[in-house]
Amino acid sequence: MSAPPPRAAAGSELLRVPAGRQGPGPLPGALVDTLQLAFAQRAGGVLPGDRRGIGLGQGTELAQLRPYVPGDDVRRLDPAASARTGIPHVREHVPERALTTWVALDVSPSMAFGTADRLKSDVAEGVALVVSRLALRHGGRIALATCGAATERLLPPRSGRGALAGVRRVLAEGVAVDGAGTPVPSGHPSALARALVRLRKLTAHPGLVVVISDFRGPRDWRQALSALGARHAVLAVEVRDPREETLPSVGPLALVDPETGARIEVDTSSRHLRERFAEAAAADRAAVADQLRRARVQHVVLSTEGDWLRVLGRRLR
Repeated sequence: MSAPPPRAAAGSELLRVPAGRQGPGPLPGALVDTLQLAFAQRAGGVLPGDRRGIGLGQGTELAQLRPYVPGDDVRRLDPAASARTGIPHVREHVPERALTTWVALDVSPSMAFGTADRLKSDVAEGVALVVSRLALRHGGRIALATCGAATERLLPPRSGRGALAGVRRVLAEGVAVDGAGTPVPSGHPSALARALVRLRKLTAHPGLVVVISDFRGPRDWRQALSALGARHAVLAVEVRDPREETLPSVGPLALVDPETGARIEVDTSSRHLRERFAEAAAADRAAVADQLRRARVQHVVLSTEGDWLRVLGRRLR
């Protein structure tokens, strides 16, 4: 029997833990270690010293040797160069900078949907936890921003165990309740587009950005995603459910849009209807893939069915 779901934090009345929550499932350490190498390759290296900092500072890579001037730290004197030239010389190093990883997490009501092994929000939670664990190794930092709810969270970049605990607290709050998302008025950017623009303004140095969403709704986020990709390594993790792609033949069925509350009734015994639904769903997902390709970011598709962690590992190798 699974443990009871955690309660939403105080002050998050517009968020809820979905009734069908199953959790992300087991996160084997060996498989997470495999992902470590994949993330390092795509982000340009997560180990301190792998990412070159700006200017001069403390580090292991030599930038230059120069004559000593009063006020220099005598501990940086280079004995060999000083002896060779007869003039005291000091060593200047390239500063090391650990990687900062930003996670943009979609918590809109549609993420509480799931008809297979778990909900989309369960898979998103698992990806956020794995990314956070990888980011915090070797002195890295993790930051988290949520979007799609009336109240959006922002955890600034932090390192250490406290950072992972903060991520877990936000994930435990759940997703937006049905009808309590962020409706998009005509001509206004979607919640995801606003979140990406916000991240671009907050990120001063190159890092890794992981966007976790079902990418449902307006596709006005490509420009903001492209701008992020120009500065950072960006990974877009799309979470799907099988019932979003095909309709089962179960007779009359009532469907409710969790974002708007709109309700329609359909007869799923109609083969023509099921075929039209599958065609529309495939075209919609193809359009999302095309937008992500145009934004020049890495794209990974995960499902609520099967072992999402192994799929993530295979796609990132």
